[in-house]
Amino acid sequence: MKRNKFIFVPSLFTVLNMFSGFLAILYAMSDLYIQSAWFIILAAIFDSLDGAMARLTKSATEFGVELDSLADVISFGVAPSVLVYKFYFHEFGEIGVFLSSLLMIFGAMRLARFNVELVGFDKEFFKGLPIPSSASTVASYIILFYNEETGMPNFEKYALIPMVVALSLLMVSSIKYDTIPKFSLKTLKTSPVKFLYFYLGIVLAIITRGKIIFPWFVLFIIFGALRSLFNTFKPVLGLAGTKSTEEEDEFNDFDI
Repeated sequence: MKRNKFIFVPSLFTVLNMFSGFLAILYAMSDLYIQSAWFIILAAIFDSLDGAMARLTKSATEFGVELDSLADVISFGVAPSVLVYKFYFHEFGEIGVFLSSLLMIFGAMRLARFNVELVGFDKEFFKGLPIPSSASTVASYIILFYNEETGMPNFEKYALIPMVVALSLLMVSSIKYDTIPKFSLKTLKTSPVKFLYFYLGIVLAIITRGKIIFPWFVLFIIFGALRSLFNTFKPVLGLAGTKSTEEEDEFNDFDI
């Protein structure tokens, strides 16, 4: 059997993800919160690219899956936990330590469940909020509302507490969230709203220098929750049609 010479490419992006997460931790410990937040966002970009490269080069492996999970725990579990602790939660003592750790603990639980339930290497939806989305939401919130000269308004700081708790619970929920749509004409034709929402979001993030990232993730999170709620009550509302609820969940939960 011919060896795939590109097999190392996805793991290279995974290592870059892990290294970005490490830098995010170092910057957070040095009270450089904006820099820390941006390295979490950068880690999320590398995380999305390792999967894309694995599909492009047809080099997805079980080793890559495990390495990716370990990198994700660092970049999207430990890094945001350290960031929120150093940024604000340290003011609450032991309670602050506990609250900060939720992103790491629930994120690790979500990854463990994902690995156990994973069949094959391609997936059409995520069960529970993806850990990169949770971390990116926290990071982009700080990018949007924190000013290095004036700090962050008190209300926005207080809002971090329920946000961290909510994101942690969403990660271990059964709510289905969309995967990144493939960049192709076929995807544009079959799921145009999802395709445009994601890729226009990238363009707007560049134009606004990251200010749009937090609102983008908020809409992504809310839409997934509302869609799950709607599908749950479909039979009650008499909208289930001829398909079973399970079949509808399978096809409709991730097609916008």
